[in-house]
Amino acid sequence: MSDQVGPAAPAEHHPDPAVVRKTAMWAFLGSEVLFFGSLITTFLLYRSRIGEGPGPADLFDIPFTSVSSFVLLMSSLTMVLAHHSAMRRDSRQMRVWLLATALLGLIFLAGQVYEFTEFVHQGLSIGTSPFASSFYLLTGLHGVHVAVGVLMLLATAFMSFGGRLRADGGMNVEMVGLYWHFVDIVWIVIFTVVYLLQV
Repeated sequence: MSDQVGPAAPAEHHPDPAVVRKTAMWAFLGSEVLFFGSLITTFLLYRSRIGEGPGPADLFDIPFTSVSSFVLLMSSLTMVLAHHSAMRRDSRQMRVWLLATALLGLIFLAGQVYEFTEFVHQGLSIGTSPFASSFYLLTGLHGVHVAVGVLMLLATAFMSFGGRLRADGGMNVEMVGLYWHFVDIVWIVIFTVVYLLQV
């Protein structure tokens, strides 16, 4: 009587952790697209409801905001350089470019704080009009996202000092870079819709 060998059991499939993390990040960014899309739509609905307060033509300093926007866009270049250095396993250069990106993000935030302060002094508080509320909500929440990105950049840079930053780890340069580039792209849309199309 011969032994009968049954069909081989299928090999157990383990998903690639890197693919899982990238998929999760893209899913998160997809939800952020919907989030900012709703905020931009709300602003467009209320942009003409100025009430008794000052309007965009009275407040917006396009040259100043353009410089601030250019600073944020340049941070995308330094982020690319940080990722390139990480791919070459050049930790020192990677930290330099991560910190440069964080610095540019902080400069952008400082410009936004200055701008908001000037607007309030000129009579545009968050409760002045529907336009003011939607404007501060949209640009302010984007600023919060930039601040979170700056914290991620600093954390990533400091983690690399202790050797805790790995290419296959949870928060690495590539994941932070995806988030940062998304924040920059969103600002391009906001700057165009809120500032350039209002004056």
